[in-house]
Amino acid sequence: MQTMPLVMDKGGVELGSNLLSGVSLPAAVVHEGPLAHNVAWMQRFAEAHGAHLAPHGKTTMTPALFQRQLQAGAWGITLATAPQCRAAFTNGVTRILMANQLVGQANMAIIAGLIEQGATFYCVVDSQENVRQLGRFFAERGLNLALLIEVGVTGGRCGCRNKQQILSLAEAIADEPALSLVGLEGYEGVVHGDNPEAGIRAYAQYLVDVAVELEAAGRFAEGNPIVTASGSAWYDVIAEVFEGAPLQGRFTPVLRPGCYVVHDHGLYREAQSAVLDRRPDLQQGLEPALEVFAQVQSLPEPGLAIVALGKRDIGHDQLPIALRRFREAGSASQQLPVVGWEVTKIMDQHAFVHLPEEAQDVEVGDIVAFGASHPCLTFDKWRQLLLVDDQLNIKERLATYF
Repeated sequence: MQTMPLVMDKGGVELGSNLLSGVSLPAAVVHEGPLAHNVAWMQRFAEAHGAHLAPHGKTTMTPALFQRQLQAGAWGITLATAPQCRAAFTNGVTRILMANQLVGQANMAIIAGLIEQGATFYCVVDSQENVRQLGRFFAERGLNLALLIEVGVTGGRCGCRNKQQILSLAEAIADEPALSLVGLEGYEGVVHGDNPEAGIRAYAQYLVDVAVELEAAGRFAEGNPIVTASGSAWYDVIAEVFEGAPLQGRFTPVLRPGCYVVHDHGLYREAQSAVLDRRPDLQQGLEPALEVFAQVQSLPEPGLAIVALGKRDIGHDQLPIALRRFREAGSASQQLPVVGWEVTKIMDQHAFVHLPEEAQDVEVGDIVAFGASHPCLTFDKWRQLLLVDDQLNIKERLATYF
């Protein structure tokens, strides 16, 4: 009697199998429960503050996660580059906010093609020259491009540095028949100083005040113009300023955090702790959903484990953190201790882990789950991630499009 071969998904991973048995490691893993919690949590937060949510898709570049965010109520998806926008649109995202300048004819051609196929698209400008370039290109294509003026800060990244530049840019856009001014955009993550919270509140209020002034002057081409800011660290402050400003019913406030969808064990865990300190009224915060599983490769000397995990597998602006350990082919419920384990160095494909003296049960082949800081820098190392349930059964293959 012939047996039928196992049906494998196109990524070579048998759906329904267990992460601890028969899966080539290292592997990037997204936990189903925390993911669902985070998607719902941030959507509720935005709605409770009268704002729309346009999660920044550059964090994951994973359309399956975009669809979860949209199904939960997201207004659209934010992206950073024209190729990212194309990848998102090809995978079903129809409202796209490119929180960046659209520069270069090749990139303009990509976006023109998306608009011709039905995309609702917005991008930002901060210079007269870019306005002229865009006006000429999109007029020749017979298309209209919706623009937001980027409001920057001295010493920051992009964006107009003062109100006069903003007003002059609004006039220049009005002179280009192929362009429409539909709002203002900012990013508070470039605001620093001795009291960053106060600086960020002042910046958000400035963004609102300029929007109200432009609206009063009739500079916006559409009703309910967009006012948008917010990364993943200060979204609560931006939401509070937007909610307390004269935006409701007159503007479309949009928040753009991205890292919240899987959170992390480093930078954004610290930022979320600060959010909850500022806002003790908020319910349970975000939960880390992203981990990388790898195996102990060598125990070359006492107190040292070499794990097959490196810079090509996991973000390393902060060193990875050992979270849990399992025996290969064991059970998810049978966790082994990693107390005192410390990653001291990471190379391309090896992590040096200091073991405490009491760690006498470690074996070559043990599987260790690691947490990372800054999820963007882990996602972009993988062509696929594995969605798992509480028992580490593989539920779905999540393809990335970097």
